[in-house]
Amino acid sequence: MNFHFTKMEGAGNDYIYVDEFKEPIPENIKSALTQKLSNRHYGIGSDGVIFIKPSKAADVEMEMYNADGTPGGMCGNGLRCVGKYVYDRSLVKEKTFTLESSGEMKKVEVIQTNPDGSAKMLKVDMGAPILDADRIPVTHAKTRPFEGEQAVIDEPIEVQGKTYRMTCVSMGNPHAVVFVEETDSLPLAAIGPHFEHHAWFPKRTNTEFVQVLNEEHVKMRVWERGIGETMACGTGCCATAVACILNHKTGNKVQVDVLGGRILVEWDREKNTVYMTGPAEEVFSGIINIKL
Repeated sequence: MNFHFTKMEGAGNDYIYVDEFKEPIPENIKSALTQKLSNRHYGIGSDGVIFIKPSKAADVEMEMYNADGTPGGMCGNGLRCVGKYVYDRSLVKEKTFTLESSGEMKKVEVIQTNPDGSAKMLKVDMGAPILDADRIPVTHAKTRPFEGEQAVIDEPIEVQGKTYRMTCVSMGNPHAVVFVEETDSLPLAAIGPHFEHHAWFPKRTNTEFVQVLNEEHVKMRVWERGIGETMACGTGCCATAVACILNHKTGNKVQVDVLGGRILVEWDREKNTVYMTGPAEEVFSGIINIKL
């Protein structure tokens, strides 16, 4: 079967985008198709696949799958890239529009364009962070009351015989944020899977390892469930900023440096909403023949 695709990246977090406005894809093949397309040796190579679809509730809908074929839920870098895709192709008419993902509505705004008029930088209203342990979900960890929720903030977790302290946040998908002295030498490939599959996370977890540089600036490396280490994670940057603020390590605006670039996150405490701003780039488009 031949499939049209566009590869895009946001701060190095690369996904393959399939336009279902033009070419509807049967739901029962999306998992297998994602695994084939995402393979970096035999496919195109990506952190996963995002299907762009018409929406009855918003201007457009996105459906994200991890590279291993599992549904991924929310994807911050994907939201920005889908925003660029539909803006550049005039599938939306204004610079501010709505995007549906995992049943949630997000407002996307094109805040900077390239000389040719295409979208360069986009800002997404990511909504309120979820801190309640049952909703993230995370089990067994000690919780504390926080603004009506039972939150996991700076609590111990043992992984491979070592005790870490984590803060858990959901931005539409689960995150465990761990602060470390430095990230460059972190053996992420060795410890990341043990966090992802830890018994305390019934739906697995994304894990962010964060080095605080100052009150406005942090470095982060991320292990994403169903993928492994990625160059960036938009929801992970949001969770990182929320965890930094909850642990009094930064102010409410945080620059998050990831391997693929920089993402700016602001948690508006009065509105209780998180704003994420970052780049989106189109890499190439084409047609690929895949046997399923």
